[in-house]
Amino acid sequence: MSDTFELAKQLISRRSLTPNDDGCIDIIGARLAPLTFNVEKMRCGEVDNLWARRGNDGPLLCFAGHTDVVPSGPVNKWDSDPFTPTVRDGMLYGRGASDMKGSLAAFVTAIEKFVAAHPQHRGSIALLLTSDEEGIAVDGTVRVVEALRERGEPIDYCIVGEPTSVAKTGDTIKNGRRGSLSGTLTVKGVQGHIAYPHLVKNPIHMAAPAIAELAATVWDEGNEYFPPTSWQISNIHGGTGATNVVPGTVEIQFNFRHSTASTVDSLKQRVHAILDKHKLEYDLIWEMSGKPYLTPRGDLVDAVAAAIKQVQGLDTELSTSGGTSDGRFIADICPQVLEVGPLNATIHKINECVAVADLDALSEIYYLTLRKLLAE
Repeated sequence: MSDTFELAKQLISRRSLTPNDDGCIDIIGARLAPLTFNVEKMRCGEVDNLWARRGNDGPLLCFAGHTDVVPSGPVNKWDSDPFTPTVRDGMLYGRGASDMKGSLAAFVTAIEKFVAAHPQHRGSIALLLTSDEEGIAVDGTVRVVEALRERGEPIDYCIVGEPTSVAKTGDTIKNGRRGSLSGTLTVKGVQGHIAYPHLVKNPIHMAAPAIAELAATVWDEGNEYFPPTSWQISNIHGGTGATNVVPGTVEIQFNFRHSTASTVDSLKQRVHAILDKHKLEYDLIWEMSGKPYLTPRGDLVDAVAAAIKQVQGLDTELSTSGGTSDGRFIADICPQVLEVGPLNATIHKINECVAVADLDALSEIYYLTLRKLLAE
């Protein structure tokens, strides 16, 4: 079996449940140190982070990812122990196999092959890892990015190893992600007995027309890379539990998944305008968990697409679908960020797996991208 396969097995065997790294960063750091990488561990709270860099000049190409995994779920539902890497019918099973320890192994072996072939390559190579991506993501990649910004160390190109592929590794890459903007809206009324409607103000009734208008609003049309912005309610809480009491308040939690066609400020202003139009008395607390980012066609997209074409014979598709990733933090200091990884069909599921053959294909894609950007 290949070096990529063996390293993936080694990483999968570590029980790195968020925020526990369980030694994964040490394993990877030990592989990079002999390649003259400056290996820098950044621990924040309970989170282990790694910034490893080879070279001091630009351009800087960074591979980024996470060592942490989500819980396995009921172990008895798995066909093999989730932290005992097991091969069946050409598939490597284990928690994190596709999200994203297979990608981490491919990062490392691609770098090793590239440095061996091009020891005097131009520019620099870096690896950014965290054990806090699957959790609340407050002491992970964002902290490393803050440290890099403070010392004036920007990144030119970044490849995040998230599982992006649908039917065949390389068929889809993410060149951006929508932003995520949440709101907690509390509409105020007057509580009272349900049999005396003239003495109460039902906040649920009062909020309903505004909710209908918010749901029907076209926030934008999207653009070449993004679908239109979406506004969705996730929770509504109102009432005392009694059937004869009109509540004094109703709480509505909602979320925008928004494209670069809208700004956070414009969305906030339009929401407030609709609520004010309906003459509601309300409180609204906003929380932004991620700004949208976009990498248009250019050096990085072209290099990765050419590598996928050479290795897999595919014309890759650019996509901005899905939830958030740590790319949203890296985009603050890097103008070109892509997510490129294996199939995502089994991520977070029972019997998560990755095709053994895809591990070497992914490593070769990363290697050819390195060669295109730093050696040709």
